[in-house]
Amino acid sequence: MAIQTKKLTRVFTYNGVTLPDPGVGLTAEQVRDVYSATYPEIVTASIEGPTPKGDKLEYAFRKSVGTKG
Repeated sequence: MAIQTKKLTRVFTYNGVTLPDPGVGLTAEQVRDVYSATYPEIVTASIEGPTPKGDKLEYAFRKSVGTKG
């Protein structure tokens, strides 16, 4: 039996929205910066993952909860 390798694609989620990978050469932090133009509040989000889900690696951006001031 031969060992098979399979390349997993990255998927990013934020606030219930699935975001495609803008570039495989980017780190998760750089991906967060790319999506900050569309979702400004993502700048302070924490990054969870990667979590394997089928043939994908899922990274989740979670809103930071805190108080102002």
